[in-house]
Amino acid sequence: MCGIIGYIGNRDAVPLLLKGLKRLEYRGYDSAGIAVLTDGQIHSIKKSGKVSQLEVLVDDTPMKGSIGIAHTRWATHGEPNDINAHPHLDHTGRIALIHNGIIENHETIRKVLEERDIPFTSDTDSEALVQLVSAMYFDDDELSFEGAFRAALQDVVGAYGVVAVCAEEPETVLAARMGSPLVIGIGEGEYFLASDASPIVEYTRNVIYLDEGEMVKLTPDNHSISRIDSSEIVSRGSVEIEMSIEQIEKGDFDHFMLKEIHEQKHTITDTMRGRLNLEDGTTHLGGIADFKPSILAADRVYITACGTSWHAALIGKQLIENYAQIPVDVEYASEFRYRNAIINPDTVLIAVSQSGETADTLAAIRKAKNLGALTIGICNVVGSSIARETDAGIYTHAGPEIGVASTKAFTAQVAVMTMLALSLGRRKGFDAGLGRDLTKALHHIDNDIQTILDDDQSIRKVAQDTHMVDNFLYLGRGINFPVALEGALKLKEISYIHAEGYPAAEMKHGPIALIDENMPVVFIAPRDDTYSKILSNIQEVKARRGIVISITDRKTRELDSLSDHLLEVPRTHKHVFPITASIILQLLAYHLAVLRGCEIDQPRNLAKSVTVE
Repeated sequence: MCGIIGYIGNRDAVPLLLKGLKRLEYRGYDSAGIAVLTDGQIHSIKKSGKVSQLEVLVDDTPMKGSIGIAHTRWATHGEPNDINAHPHLDHTGRIALIHNGIIENHETIRKVLEERDIPFTSDTDSEALVQLVSAMYFDDDELSFEGAFRAALQDVVGAYGVVAVCAEEPETVLAARMGSPLVIGIGEGEYFLASDASPIVEYTRNVIYLDEGEMVKLTPDNHSISRIDSSEIVSRGSVEIEMSIEQIEKGDFDHFMLKEIHEQKHTITDTMRGRLNLEDGTTHLGGIADFKPSILAADRVYITACGTSWHAALIGKQLIENYAQIPVDVEYASEFRYRNAIINPDTVLIAVSQSGETADTLAAIRKAKNLGALTIGICNVVGSSIARETDAGIYTHAGPEIGVASTKAFTAQVAVMTMLALSLGRRKGFDAGLGRDLTKALHHIDNDIQTILDDDQSIRKVAQDTHMVDNFLYLGRGINFPVALEGALKLKEISYIHAEGYPAAEMKHGPIALIDENMPVVFIAPRDDTYSKILSNIQEVKARRGIVISITDRKTRELDSLSDHLLEVPRTHKHVFPITASIILQLLAYHLAVLRGCEIDQPRNLAKSVTVE
């Protein structure tokens, strides 16, 4: 979950590394640090807090060199302070290392090394690794830095994306990947290393993604990839990344989150481009075309995901069951990977992840594959681990998402789920006319989203009237229950207001005890077959003086009279409504967080890509 950036070449590494840290700060922002090799010495500066605070220290203490590593941290072991920040140096000061992941046997390693009088200075698991590399390197005159690095990695248990430099071999950068992503950028006489492509794209579009269990040795003019456990050389060509600089900058928006909310009028249509068949009322998903018969013949279908992606999965379940009449189970990946789920060669596992690197979701995929299941990935990042490890997949094409709270990636996932459900359904005989109704609504969704964005002032007014409260309740029925869950999650993530999402009928089974004149209750209230029941639930809240905020696609006199605030989206298909309603909930959370003075793009304790358990 931390951000890693490394460089070896002929440029001054310091400004490049600092800029890279800023690009990666969404991956962790508890502390940051930099180490540069200069004149046979390692010079390192690190600081708790944001990258900007590190930058001030670097400006006050000039450092320069053409080889360096830098890191922005999301704390796991040890509190976020200066000492626990990366890079970590060994006790000689001759080796520096940055690490993303968790070294599970760090206590054992630390105990063994401390018994040899090797001093430790931090509380982190990562320091155990750099001290282990150091002990192996300096204790054996015949062992190279690469050899010590490889040997140390074979002694550790856990997950890592790790990069290291050594003053004794100043023309070398080493890196390895086991459960945490690393990408190599290839330039002219220079190389870049990073957790993802965002800090690299400014300098080169040619990259190599390290696979699981691989390490790389970089010099200014060469790279060598090998297996960690065998020294076997791996030959792999580079690929070209499609990301642009404009996609990873805020432009004229105050926050990345607001930019990404507004981008949805394009990203959802990008996700659907070339995939909608309006005439036949179906969709074409080339990535799974050859596997569609296997999906339709499956004994059991699981969708697994974490966080926001799990909410998209819940919507996908209802859509697939509705259109294709295939029973679907939705599982948290963190639970699925450890329980004795029923998996066999007639099972299909659909894994959903924005980054394509989510640790628990990857583990669920590997478990299912080992038991013979067909695995399908739905993710946003070309070349990601999930994209490479699944049997087939569908890209969402939402573009880079920098704001930690997911917005455009979620709605793109829901769009993919809708297209997948319709594609399977039409194959099983779902009515073509009804299919055309859905594809037509999807085709016009960009106009609907623009209408919502144009009415932002109405959403801002709701936020102004409610931003001082401590609790929110979100209620929805059927396919809109997951929308309520997602709305509550967005509010928690960026405003720190406690919020819960429930099926509206479940309010009477406990949550109604919380409702009073200080409790806003957000109702997802489309004019569908759940409408009359939702009205009854609203009346129950009004009877207890709760603040009613209703989101609907058809304003009625009764709903208007019962609601303290009524937010309207354009009329659309009932299975497209979850997307448009979610955009209103994103804007509501955003405005509430702004009014409360919260950090929007980097909310406390969170990081974007969860690559640890």
